[in-house]
Amino acid sequence: MMWLLLAFLSAALLGFYDVFKKQSLKDNAVIPVLFLNTLFSSLIFLPFIVLSVWRPGILEDSIFYVPVAGWEVHRYVVLKSVIVLSSWILGYFGMKNLPITIVGPINATRPVMVLVGALVVFGERLNFYQWIGVLMAVFSFFMLSRSGKKEGIDFKHNKWIYYVVMAAVLGAVSGLYDKYLMAPVDQGGIGLDRMIVQSWYNIYQLFMMGGVLMLLWWPKRQSTTPFHWHWCIILISIFLSAADFVYFYALSLDGAMISIVSMVRRGSVLVSFLFGAMVFREKNLKSKAVDLALVLIGMIFLYLGSR
Repeated sequence: MMWLLLAFLSAALLGFYDVFKKQSLKDNAVIPVLFLNTLFSSLIFLPFIVLSVWRPGILEDSIFYVPVAGWEVHRYVVLKSVIVLSSWILGYFGMKNLPITIVGPINATRPVMVLVGALVVFGERLNFYQWIGVLMAVFSFFMLSRSGKKEGIDFKHNKWIYYVVMAAVLGAVSGLYDKYLMAPVDQGGIGLDRMIVQSWYNIYQLFMMGGVLMLLWWPKRQSTTPFHWHWCIILISIFLSAADFVYFYALSLDGAMISIVSMVRRGSVLVSFLFGAMVFREKNLKSKAVDLALVLIGMIFLYLGSR
């Protein structure tokens, strides 16, 4: 199952993306970092867009070809850009102000949200194993809140926790929307080309983020956290673009299941958790490791229930 192997590769890349994001946001202004992320991600895919139009014969039979499409397709991509960028803005602020060993396990609950969304939106029904996975994820979130209190983080009254939770919810919405975009028409989707989605949603996000930068951050830059350059900012874009490219390619393969791919990708928390322990020297790792183990066991039950 090539799509499953690609999902594991995407998970590893996402883990390093979270680590570089955390490092880039340390004592740094969030909005410029996010703008540069959208800029470098757009620059990665812009050559594929240009070559596909200017010299279509070069890429036409490759996995990098970007077909030309009209507004009837691009309007769906614009909506995806809005959803993803909203999730990123909330997630970046949360990541900056919380330990990565707290943020990672919260983000790892996204597959549960995807399943619940599939239950509500697509009329799917959860089986016994899936219900166990959902309940374990909910319980792990409760346990994680207890671990956070040891570091003075009150889940009920800490706005950054709400930011991360909302980012995870929007990320789950994006995952469900991806299923709708990529699935063939006979399976309830609209069958968009994956390269149209990934390349153009980066471009649209660049313009949206440029507006946020100029209207919200630039006029107040002297009175807020200053921006400083860090080479990890480029690595954010490289690892995110690679992770998403592998993810979209996996979804385009026959037999790929969004529920399984979404669960496997959340395995990225293992990479970010290890870096949080070894590089960022974060606290209360034993209790957080138990919380993380509950999340991962819940994911195993989700996998068993989705086979």
